[in-house]
Amino acid sequence: MTMEPGYGLAASGQGGLRASDADRERAAEVLQTGFAEGRLDKDEYDTLLSQVYAAKTRADLATATQQLPGGGAMLYRATASPPARYTAPAGRTSSLAVASLVCGIVPLLPTSILAIVFGHVARGQIRRTGEKGDGLALAGLVLGWVGVALTVLALVMFVRPHG
Repeated sequence: MTMEPGYGLAASGQGGLRASDADRERAAEVLQTGFAEGRLDKDEYDTLLSQVYAAKTRADLATATQQLPGGGAMLYRATASPPARYTAPAGRTSSLAVASLVCGIVPLLPTSILAIVFGHVARGQIRRTGEKGDGLALAGLVLGWVGVALTVLALVMFVRPHG
């Protein structure tokens, strides 16, 4: 059996090396990130994940992840450190932060709850990806909680017995 560099890896690359469990876990993280970002649908994710866990070599892992940021040959450029995380393009504002603010502006209970949920999710996403919009998400959260408080206050005023 001959080991050849291939599958898109340079001859000096480590594609012919046998894959370790840590290599498979790094590749699975790349797939999970791609799935979470909407780059893969559920069937593609499941298929590629089974290929990753069945991979014999690093080249097999690179092939399974080559269409995703941080995958392919990039997965093994610096084997001592984990693969680079995807960062948002410079200047991009989180759409969830904008949605949180827009929902927070409308003081109805359903939109206030959405503002709170979107705000929390947006702030976590902003911390992970470096997107802009943390202030928008925070404003959406505050407006969402104010909307919930106003709704509860209105219900208490409406429901209390008039003596």
